[in-house]
Amino acid sequence: MKTGLVLEGGGMRGLFTAGILDVLMENNVTFDGVVGVSAGATFGCNFISHQIGRVLRYNMSQRKNPKFMGIRSLIKTGDYVGGEFSYHILPTKIDVFDFETFEKNPAEFHIVATNVRTGEAVYRRLDKIDYTGMEWIRASASMPIISRPVVIGDLTLLDGGIADSIPLKYFENEGFTKNIVILTQPKGFKKKLTKLMPVFKATMRKYPAIIEGMSKRHLMYNQELEYITQQQEEGKCMVICPSDTLPIGRTEQTPKKMQFVYDMGRKAGEENLETIRNFIAK
Repeated sequence: MKTGLVLEGGGMRGLFTAGILDVLMENNVTFDGVVGVSAGATFGCNFISHQIGRVLRYNMSQRKNPKFMGIRSLIKTGDYVGGEFSYHILPTKIDVFDFETFEKNPAEFHIVATNVRTGEAVYRRLDKIDYTGMEWIRASASMPIISRPVVIGDLTLLDGGIADSIPLKYFENEGFTKNIVILTQPKGFKKKLTKLMPVFKATMRKYPAIIEGMSKRHLMYNQELEYITQQQEEGKCMVICPSDTLPIGRTEQTPKKMQFVYDMGRKAGEENLETIRNFIAK
C-alpha cells in the first residue's frame, strides 16, 4: 500500500494547502508520494524538501517585487509570475530551496502540465529539482492568457489544471491506494464555464486544443469531483477542503488575506491531523 497526497491548484488559494502541509511537516506525517497541479506543484515541492513556512514567507517577502509577480512582469516578460526570477533566481539565491533534502527524500513527487498541441495532460515524476525540473514546475503553473507556454524538449506546455485539475485517478493508477486529496474550493462547489472564453479564443488562437480544453474544463473538473466523492464514500481517499470559499483571488497578494488563507489551512490541518494519521495507517 502506497500513501499519497493529491494537491489541487488555484493560484493563491494554494496558501490554504500550504498551511495544511506545514502542519503535517511539523507533526512528521509523511507520504510515499505527492502529485501537484499548478499551485499544488509550486507549493507542494516544499513538502518534499521539508521547508516549513517557506511558501508563505517568500510570497510575503516578494509581494512588492515587480520581478516576482504582477502586471509589470507580464508586460516586460509575458509572464504574470516572472519565469526567470520566480523559478530560478528566488529558489537559488533569495529564499533557497533545499535541493539536497528534496533529492534524498524517498517520497515521489509528480506534477501535471498540459500539452498545448493536443490539450492532453502530461505527467512528470521529478526525482530532483534542477533547472529543467523547475521548468516543469513552472509549466504546471503557467496559467493561459497571463503566461507564455513553456517549452521543454519537444513539448510546449501550460497549466496542468486545463487537462487534469485533481489527478486522483492518475495517482491511483501509479499505485497510490490511500490518498489524501486537498482541495482549494469548498464542499459542494461546482465549476461553471469560464466567462473568459472570448479572451481565450482571442489570445490562444495558435493553440486550438487549449481553447477546446478551457471550454470543457468545467465538465472535466466536476466529473473529477464526482469521482473523488465516490472514492471517499468507499473509504479509498480522504478529502480536506475549505469550510467556505477562500477570500483571495488567484493572483491576489494582500498580506492580510494571504495570512488568513494560510491560517485557514493550518486550522484544517490541525483539526484533521489525527484523522489523517488514522487513515494512512490502516
